[in-house]
Amino acid sequence: MLYAGGANQLGVEAQKEVVLSTRQSLRGVEQSVLLRAVSAYTGVLSAREFVQLRENNVRVLTQEFRAAQDRFDVGEVTRTDVALAEARLAAARSLLASAQGDLVLASEEYTAAIGRTPSGIRAVSAAPVSRNIADATAFAVRNHPSILEAQHSVSAAELNILRAEAALKPRVSLNGFVSTDQDSNETSQLGLSVGGPIYSGGLISSQVRQTRSNRDAARSGLHLAIIGIEQEVGNAYASLQVARASRQASDQQISASRVAFEGVREEATLGSRTTLDVLNAEQELLDAEANRIAAQANEVVASYALLSAMGLLTADHLNLPVQQYEPSEYYNLVQNAPVAISRQGRALDRVLEAIGKE
Repeated sequence: MLYAGGANQLGVEAQKEVVLSTRQSLRGVEQSVLLRAVSAYTGVLSAREFVQLRENNVRVLTQEFRAAQDRFDVGEVTRTDVALAEARLAAARSLLASAQGDLVLASEEYTAAIGRTPSGIRAVSAAPVSRNIADATAFAVRNHPSILEAQHSVSAAELNILRAEAALKPRVSLNGFVSTDQDSNETSQLGLSVGGPIYSGGLISSQVRQTRSNRDAARSGLHLAIIGIEQEVGNAYASLQVARASRQASDQQISASRVAFEGVREEATLGSRTTLDVLNAEQELLDAEANRIAAQANEVVASYALLSAMGLLTADHLNLPVQQYEPSEYYNLVQNAPVAISRQGRALDRVLEAIGKE
């Protein structure tokens, strides 16, 4: 083929845009994997803290129950006070069993997301993110892989329109052959052919209209991707702000509830407070501590979700000490479509076999 109206080159350029689009899709998968890993990690961390909190609550209520029994034995409280303490202790044991079950579930999710059982889990802080939602949104629109993927899809669709229109242009081909018979008579021929469509029954025009419709659909997909990412950034930013406010309020609630609990317990020893007052104060302190655990976990997940919405939740941006996949190197390895017997083909096979072994 000497000339095809540019159709072949346009086809190559369109496929390059498809390759670039797929690279952005790969970035999207990477972000999903990392965000699930963050959620699984914080899930195990918060589940362990809940178990410790429930265990401590059981210990405290056990002491309260024994104290109520001792005071009942000397006539300071009634049987009702003992029953209240016993009921709260039973409820605390039930909540402890539930928390332990949640820890098992969180550990299973961690194993599925990370690939091994959790070990060495320690407290983590929220990721540093933009404090301005307008800046975060503007950055996401320019850099999020979903938007870049849609942009490359639009470019590929534009090139496919030109490729379809090139089918109306003439084609020039060079043909030749050499043959020899049993008498060693050699025959050779070289020919140049020029041709093009005269009438196709509307097929080519239909194909052009189809590619234009596909282009319009790709543009619509880009528009929807931008709207979706803007919404995702807004949701993540709002969730982060709520989690931060909740954590700060929980810290203040814990401080006040602890003072109240210690005061009520002292007053109860002097007979000015009932067992129910002590149990209620202890429950308020427990609720405040549980709220802080949940708020801390929500803040960490929300911060990384905002990074994901901005297109920054990648191993490269996080400086993770892991071996990273470089798509451009793989592209350079396969761009000439090597056959299996070539040196480049054998190199590609070795790469694929190594990936499979891992």
